[in-house]
This record gives sequence, structure tokens and C-alpha cells, in this order.
Amino acid sequence: MAFFRGALWVLVVVFAGVLAFLTYEFTRNDPAGSNGPYGVPFELVDENGEVITQAAFQGRPTALFFGFTHCPDVCPTTLYELDRWMAEVDPDGDDMAAYMVSVDPERDTPNVLDTYVSNVSDRIHGITGDPQAVADMVKGFNIYARKVPLDENDPEGDYTMDHTASVFLLDEDGQFRSTIAYGENGDTAVQKLKNLIEG
Repeated sequence: MAFFRGALWVLVVVFAGVLAFLTYEFTRNDPAGSNGPYGVPFELVDENGEVITQAAFQGRPTALFFGFTHCPDVCPTTLYELDRWMAEVDPDGDDMAAYMVSVDPERDTPNVLDTYVSNVSDRIHGITGDPQAVADMVKGFNIYARKVPLDENDPEGDYTMDHTASVFLLDEDGQFRSTIAYGENGDTAVQKLKNLIEG
């Protein structure tokens, strides 16, 4: 019996060690970890074709949304609501920034993105770029995005994009603070933005 108990304790200790090691490895290799700015370094372009990097998400709080210009409802609704919420909590536009990162850079050139975003807001800026660089950035920010053919018999034809629909809220150091879910109560969303600005 004593031998059995001893063996059981050895297994518990080994299991705990393995679990601790796996936890360490996961957090060490997690590109969107909580020890620094959220996500991964990137170099893309904004809606004006100017180079933009992860440094844009530091210096003041940021609202970050991933979408695409051919989106029929989720993206325009989110951008309109975000613009309205930001106008309420930051009337002068000095206290926070907002960006829409395209998950469809093949169609969303800077010019296309500029037209799309500027029709909704003069406070929200677009980010796009080389498709592979965008894909790396999207993956590094733990965003789900997938091309879905409109006709399953024509995979090379027209398509839409499935993607994460939440707005990510980053503090002035670029660290993740919370999200605003698609369809979230407007008062709750406004309070989250207030909390973000107030730190």
C-alpha cells in the first residue's frame, strides 16, 4: 500500500512538472501574450499607402477591428457604431485611435479601403498590405479569418470572408484590455471605451 501511495505521488509530481512546462512553453511562444504589446510586430500600409507598424497601437488607447470592404452587414454596422461610440466618449478625437485591418487584402487596396472607411468615419483608419504579411499579422493577433467561396462548385470564383467580428481594445501601451462583441449593448460598449480612456 505504501508503495502504491509513493508511486501515485511520483506520478502527481511528474504530471505537475509536465503541466508547468507546457504552460511555460505556451506563454513563452504566445505572440499575443500579456507581457507586452498585444499581437506581433508587422509592417503594412494604411489607407493612404503610408507604412504603418505596431507602433501605431501605442501612445494612446486603440480600438482595433478586423473586417473587409465587401462585407454586407457586420463590418459597416460595426464601423458606424464604433464611430458613434467614439464621438460620445472622445468628442475631439484626441484620446483614442481606431483602425480597421482588412482580412481581404487581395481586394482591399489602400484606395479601396480609403473610400470605404472614409464613407463611415474620419476617425477610423484602414490597414492593408501584402496578403502574406496581412495573414501573418492576423494570425499573430489571434484573429480568425477564412475565405469562403460563394459557389462551392467554383472555389476560384467570387468569395466572402468569415472573420472574428469583435472590436479589440488596447491600452496606451498596446496591451490587450477587453473586447466589444458584435451586437453588444451600446451603453456597455461606451462604458468600455470610457474605461479604456481613463486607464
